[in-house]
Amino acid sequence: MMFCPQCGKLLKSKDGQLVCTKCGYAETISADEKEQMKKVAYMQENEILIVEDGAEIETKPTMAIKCPNCGHGIAEWWLRQLRSADESEVRFFRCTKCHHTWREYD
Repeated sequence: MMFCPQCGKLLKSKDGQLVCTKCGYAETISADEKEQMKKVAYMQENEILIVEDGAEIETKPTMAIKCPNCGHGIAEWWLRQLRSADESEVRFFRCTKCHHTWREYD
């Protein structure tokens, strides 16, 4: 991250420059820095799997867990925040064999 050398506030990217919204300091971003910023943003985005309502994604993570419906031992899983933000997420599972879906609370 880049911080303003004058006031210490986080610099924001604007029109090919890093700009301080507090004191007005501006610094031009080189082509290498632009490319690095894209790579970092891409890597951070791929760390979390976000599943939209109704989305069918073929690359959900799987884990060894027994399906309560058919007894198969592998299921896809994902997390959803169903309750208020200060409570833990709900983990959903979907059997890779019979596609039965169930949930577990933490």
